[in-house]
Amino acid sequence: MKNMQSEPQPTTDPESKIGRTKFHLLWRGFWLAFLAGSLAYAWYCFYTPSTNSVAWAADYTEAKEQAVQSGKPMILFFTATWCVPCRIMKRTVWADEQVATEVNERFIPLMLYPDEPILAEVFSRYQVGATPTTIITDPQGNVLQWVQGKMEKEDFLNWLDKL
Repeated sequence: MKNMQSEPQPTTDPESKIGRTKFHLLWRGFWLAFLAGSLAYAWYCFYTPSTNSVAWAADYTEAKEQAVQSGKPMILFFTATWCVPCRIMKRTVWADEQVATEVNERFIPLMLYPDEPILAEVFSRYQVGATPTTIITDPQGNVLQWVQGKMEKEDFLNWLDKL
């Protein structure tokens, strides 16, 4: 005996195909826009200028010697290559000419990275457990002020003015 149930027939309704095509185009457009936005955000997070006008000291010993000789305080910027807030700060704060002028005139600046084994003692001395951390010390290396976390340019300049 033959089965009398009818099998569903594929729809050949042109309106149905147009609706699915529009849906697929919108979905594809959404994902392309999402991809473009994600790539732009990744570039924004990881881009840092290759140079800036801040006269960074080569190492902690040199910075301390320069500070003692000049009588200027040191500004220590604890950062990491993988740290996104650090990269944003390098781009928006440290690359700014006004900040560079202020820092070069009043401080001996030093950028410190945690992946350099030689600096483990410095990180331990200042009890730095997160990046970015910015510390202002007297010429002998005693802490005057410190801030943990990312700062905007205006906040950074105001912080320097409080010293």
